[in-house]
Amino acid sequence: MRRVESVAPGGERPVELITSRRNPLVARLRALQQGRGRREQGLLLLEGTHLLQEVLRLGLAPELVLSTPRWGEAHGPLLAALPAVTRRQPVGEEVLAAVATTEHPDGVVLTLPLTALPVAGPAPQFVLALDQLQDPGNLGTLLRTALAAGVQQVWLGGGADPLQPKVLRASAGAALALPLLRDAGREGLAERLHGARAAGQQVVATVVAGGGGASGGASTAQPYWQLDWNLPTVVLLGNEGAGLDSELAALASHRVTIPHSAAVESLNVAVAAGPLLLERWRQGRMPAN
Repeated sequence: MRRVESVAPGGERPVELITSRRNPLVARLRALQQGRGRREQGLLLLEGTHLLQEVLRLGLAPELVLSTPRWGEAHGPLLAALPAVTRRQPVGEEVLAAVATTEHPDGVVLTLPLTALPVAGPAPQFVLALDQLQDPGNLGTLLRTALAAGVQQVWLGGGADPLQPKVLRASAGAALALPLLRDAGREGLAERLHGARAAGQQVVATVVAGGGGASGGASTAQPYWQLDWNLPTVVLLGNEGAGLDSELAALASHRVTIPHSAAVESLNVAVAAGPLLLERWRQGRMPAN
């Protein structure tokens, strides 16, 4: 290791540059790529300049920031904006590559305490409920769309871990701003849906236009824009391959379709979520008759 004077905060002792991939810190941070490591250490692993910027924009304090000297030279103001509680550790290019999950990391990774994530409040008026979503890219895209649409909570009935690095990158930081309630599979999600119905919320499921389905068929559904989205609402979406579980679908109070060309049978779940979630935003801004 060698000293790098430029990365030490003002008035503090210079920090050693880590150049060995055998350094214990590398193994500790690589463990955060897995759910078990995140739970044991109580930390998230975030990668890239954009996510660091999002963390600071949200007013969150990273526990540790690892960066290469080249990145530090190009992002001095960003390093200077780090909270005083954040440890700053310069590392070599090979060390950063060993910690990151991306093929070509841009020069910085950081850790964030799990306790910094938002906590779900009572009586949400707009909820996204997801049944066993498996693809991290789909989940990340959905979370970003949900945040843009004003969703207040996301209920997850199993599926991909929303705190894994791939989801965090795909969500572009949205996963850090949304309360995420992870239940024990479909049973936990079903309990939440029962509670929503009992509280008077409408639970909305989609069906394929022009065909039947586990949720009762498109003949009992209406185009999504005909629904009153200003009411307290839970939007229920299913797995990419199997669709929505029949028992969960039976808990829906309303069924909607997204009419589209017959050239495709159905839409990708992340694509379908866009018009559904943003319709509430649109209706809420329509002038009163």
